[in-house]
Amino acid sequence: MTPPLRPVAMRFSRSLVTASGALIHLCGGNVLVEGSVLRDPSTGLAIEMKDGCNGLNVTLLLCAALLAFPASSSHKAKGLFIGCVAIQSVNLLRFISLFYLRQYNQAWFDFAHEYLWESLIMLDALAVFWIWVQKLSRSRMPDVHA
Repeated sequence: MTPPLRPVAMRFSRSLVTASGALIHLCGGNVLVEGSVLRDPSTGLAIEMKDGCNGLNVTLLLCAALLAFPASSSHKAKGLFIGCVAIQSVNLLRFISLFYLRQYNQAWFDFAHEYLWESLIMLDALAVFWIWVQKLSRSRMPDVHA
C-alpha cells in the first residue's frame, strides 16, 4: 500500500485478525489476539497478518474489474458488495487455516501460504467476477420465450 493508505490497511488487518480470533473462540478454540498476530497460548506459536495477507490487493483487483465493466451503478454496487464479502470471507478461512497449519506442520504451512491460498484467493475473485458477468449478461438478454 502507498504510505498514506498504510494506516488504513494496518487497521483493516488488525480487524481481520480480531475477527479470526473471535471465530476461533466461537468454535471452541483457544487463541490470543495481539494486534495483527494470532498466538496459540499453549505453544506460543503465532502468525502475523502482514501487507498482502489481508486480501486487499485481490479485493482492489476485483473492484477495478467490476468498475471498469460496462454495467449500471446498481449492478456494480451489488457486485462490489458481494465480491468484497466473498473475498474477505475466504481470507478469514485462509488466515485461520494457516494459523492451525502453523501449529501442526511447518512444511504444509509453507506450501499453503505460498502457493495454495494465493491461488485460491485469486480464483475466488475470478469466480466472483465471472458469476457477476454471467448474471449481468442474462439480465440484459431479451426473453425469447415471451
